[in-house]
Amino acid sequence: MKEHNKLLLGFALGVTLGLIGYNFFPARDFALMKQVTEVFTFVGALFLRMIFMVVVPLILSALMLGTMELSQGAGGFGKVGGRCLLFTVVLSGIAAVIALLTTNILKPGASLVFDKAALAANQGVLTIQKNAEAAQAKPWFQYLVDLLPQNPIDSAARAFSGEIIAMMVFALFFGWALSTVIKSENHPLTQVLDAIFQATMKVIAVAMKIAPYAIFGIVFNTAYRMGAGFLGNIAYFAFVVVLGLLLQFFVVYSLFLATVGKTNPFSFYKQCREVYVYAFSTASSNATLPVALKCATDVLKIPSRIARFVVTIGASANQNGSGLYEGVVVLFMAQVFNIDLTLGQQIQVVLMSMLAGVGTAGIPGGSLPLIVVLMINVGVPAEGIGLILGVDRFLDMCRTTLNVAGDLVIAKLITSSLSDEDIAAIHTSSLDEEAAAISG
Repeated sequence: MKEHNKLLLGFALGVTLGLIGYNFFPARDFALMKQVTEVFTFVGALFLRMIFMVVVPLILSALMLGTMELSQGAGGFGKVGGRCLLFTVVLSGIAAVIALLTTNILKPGASLVFDKAALAANQGVLTIQKNAEAAQAKPWFQYLVDLLPQNPIDSAARAFSGEIIAMMVFALFFGWALSTVIKSENHPLTQVLDAIFQATMKVIAVAMKIAPYAIFGIVFNTAYRMGAGFLGNIAYFAFVVVLGLLLQFFVVYSLFLATVGKTNPFSFYKQCREVYVYAFSTASSNATLPVALKCATDVLKIPSRIARFVVTIGASANQNGSGLYEGVVVLFMAQVFNIDLTLGQQIQVVLMSMLAGVGTAGIPGGSLPLIVVLMINVGVPAEGIGLILGVDRFLDMCRTTLNVAGDLVIAKLITSSLSDEDIAAIHTSSLDEEAAAISG
């Protein structure tokens, strides 16, 4: 059975058996159910802890590597690198704003009635220190000041206590600084960062092996303690996410393709349809990379050097769909737990969603650790993540399609924005490099 089918099966069984237990075996009458829910809590906690223990090295390595590659411009490729960074930031920012607007207008979590006793019991899934100050109002300038860490090491150590955004900003600045002094991708420090990133991916891959059982346990506990009341809100939540993704795809991307890209958006989408199908079916930007590269060079006729640079980096650094999804989840959870986020905190969610989109792993389930980090940073109980785990796989497939589509859109925008002389210089440089490689 395929992994996504296992996840869906775990969710379905968890809901079904949880509701049966809620209606026929209430905890007040059946002491055995307490032991059952404790076992399921243990399985869920084991899964989440395996992922969370690599959050800090994942974010640091991913952001540093992504920023270095974008800033370096692949050996004198600064003009393309700069525009790639610009379009990535602009499109990611728009995606995060869409998440904020759709969630505030449609309020998918506002009507969910939460059992306080169930909430207290669910806190056993995660025992992460909450930063009480994160939920309090701050002056607007304090949010800007807090972006810069006084001590990056201390911020990393206290990442789950509200210091994660400062650590992210440090990783971005330090990655840029490294790009000015490291000119070779074979530099030992670059290889170390890449090895750390790949190692975190291995840990997450192991954790995903027990994900179906963890999802079953967490969803069972949620359904058993809350009844069927949460199901309607989860469906509405999924609708809001998909709506936001469609707005980014058909409105934002189309507008940029028509104006900056000077191309018909729907002809562009038709040319890329094979890539979209592959991205949707695998839910992995990294797995889709070879297909996307082939489409960029052979179908869209984007210069190979631009395609290799933009699409390869985009597999990990340009995650519009993931950033949008993470923003919706955090605001949805705040509504579920009746936490009234201030405007400053919502802006903070937008900024962190943009940064998290850059640091999200291009594999199934890669956004889960960063979602919980975002929740903690604004005072939203992390154990609420269990509400959306069951539909996460389907939404992962949807947002991965947008992520990969964004990589191809940016490659097209960069190509269209360059002059004929720039394109000729890039092409000539590519031929020189290939000739040197052959002669060497």
